[in-house]
Amino acid sequence: MPASLRGLLRPGRLARWTGRVPDQRSGPGPRPTARDRLAPPPDSTDEPRPTERPTRASRARTAHPWITPLALATLLGSLVAVLALTFRRDDFHTAPGMLSRWYALAWVLFAAAAWTVRRLGARHAAVFVLVGSAAVAATGLLGPPRTSTDAYRYAWDGRVQAAGISPYDHAPEDPALASLRDRWLFPKGPACHGPDRAPVRPAPGARPSANPAPDHMRGTSDHTRGASGPAEPQCTRLNRPAVHTIYPPVAEGYFLLVHRSAPSGSTLLPLQTGGALLSVATTAVLLAAARRRPDPRLATARAALWAWCPAVPVEAVNNAHVDALGVLLTVAGLVAVPRRRALGGVLLGAAIAAKLLPAVTLPGALSGILTTNPMNPKTPKAPKVPKAPENAGSPPSPTARIRRAAAAAVRPAAAILLPAAAVVALGYLPYILLSRSSVLGYLTGYVAEEGYETGSTASDDKNRYALLRLLHPAPESWALPVVAAVLLVVVAWVLLRGDPGRPWRGALVVTGTAFLLMTPGYPWYALLVVALVALDGRWEWLGLPLAGVAQYVTARAVDDGAWVGTLGYAVAGAAIMTGWAVRALRAASAPPPPGPHAEAPGGGATPGSPPGSPAIRPRRRRVPR
Repeated sequence: MPASLRGLLRPGRLARWTGRVPDQRSGPGPRPTARDRLAPPPDSTDEPRPTERPTRASRARTAHPWITPLALATLLGSLVAVLALTFRRDDFHTAPGMLSRWYALAWVLFAAAAWTVRRLGARHAAVFVLVGSAAVAATGLLGPPRTSTDAYRYAWDGRVQAAGISPYDHAPEDPALASLRDRWLFPKGPACHGPDRAPVRPAPGARPSANPAPDHMRGTSDHTRGASGPAEPQCTRLNRPAVHTIYPPVAEGYFLLVHRSAPSGSTLLPLQTGGALLSVATTAVLLAAARRRPDPRLATARAALWAWCPAVPVEAVNNAHVDALGVLLTVAGLVAVPRRRALGGVLLGAAIAAKLLPAVTLPGALSGILTTNPMNPKTPKAPKVPKAPENAGSPPSPTARIRRAAAAAVRPAAAILLPAAAVVALGYLPYILLSRSSVLGYLTGYVAEEGYETGSTASDDKNRYALLRLLHPAPESWALPVVAAVLLVVVAWVLLRGDPGRPWRGALVVTGTAFLLMTPGYPWYALLVVALVALDGRWEWLGLPLAGVAQYVTARAVDDGAWVGTLGYAVAGAAIMTGWAVRALRAASAPPPPGPHAEAPGGGATPGSPPGSPAIRPRRRRVPR
């Protein structure tokens, strides 16, 4: 009998096929079938094989696979119902405390739903995330804006552009634009009663009226009274009617597009519908990016952090903030940067030309551009090549190394920054040619009004730099340099240690740090943070939008409520530090990832290899038949 056949008929080999040792006296035993060959080999010992004890979650999924989808559908339905009641009941002018309670309940339901969706597979989770995103966004269409009047300025800017006039040339109360006013944006008489109305100068030739001006508009003689007697009081729904617009060119183009697409006589519903479409489109981009991630199931569940977040229907849909457009372009740009830098730069430039705030994500887009230089300890060092005697000399100085690293980083940085700058410049170019005044509008005045400027007296009223005030009661003179220095350190860390494959992580760190230092009072700015959290999954940063709500809405329900915003940002900062510490401890206790080669049986290196090198298992040579 040939040796190869005798090897196949050995008792041990047959035992692995059939599960029993054949009787030596009766021959080699039955011939194994294909099923026997695919069966796992039994244990060589006579002891029974221990079985893994299933967890409670795995038993529930196996026995009742419908429990998780049913629970998730119930949570989403409850979230939609609570949001609908929020938009149909109180606003922050009449009942800020009640609005805060409804908003808090919505966040509790959102957290429970976001935790439950992690138990589903990628396909089922994607369906829930997308359908839930549309349902949650639709709740914002149920009522007028609850916490902001910015959308009225959007509608006005679109109307001005449709008339062929640059929105940067005239303030809304300018008599030159009186022909564009209507009773919706510029009510008169008793309709001017309300906390969200601002007085304006009457149009030329306004007829006198005996109707008295409201109490909050009295004392402004140039705005409410004429030479022949009391004029009919006129007001506007627009905030800051005496200043020029502040919005960048892509945002102005969006306002014009909505105005052109809206039916005649419509009010804010077209802008709210546009916000809902932008929100769902952002969810779709997040889901598309999740399919290319190493763990698509977890990445799909993270998309729910944007799709179901209560801040999205409140700020992006109900208040119709243009931040939703900037967030969509930012998410698309950061997703595109790892593979196509130029496209990512174009999208990020469009995002900056829509809201300016996404400029803080540019360091994240440049994550790790300095990781290929010898100054970075994470970069593996190349093997040293022996130098020729004529080239031998002293090692390069630190200055030369930094110069070499900067030169190596110029090309990848230029591939992102140059397209972004070109898009911003091209966006402003038509308005520069059309406008007779500055296209920056009220930007510089807004910075001073909101208290971000050094030495500004408004920073105390607006509670800017709230966490820095815990160190010094009057940080106006030194806060801005300190903020700039801290942000510079964070940006340098992102450029050196950031992950080029996940630029949204560096963008989240820089953006979140800026929020903690400056403590902005408008919660819709934090929509960018919510989207970055949905990309990265670090849920602890979601405390920032909650802190903005506490400072903007909840503080109105409390006497001397500046401490509410400070407490909110302090809790958010504590949550961020706790999350960072927990992740660091997990990373330190986790076993190191396996290298490309297995260790030798004794745990040491392969014989003949230098000390400290990884063990290499020798390859088995195939013997030809």
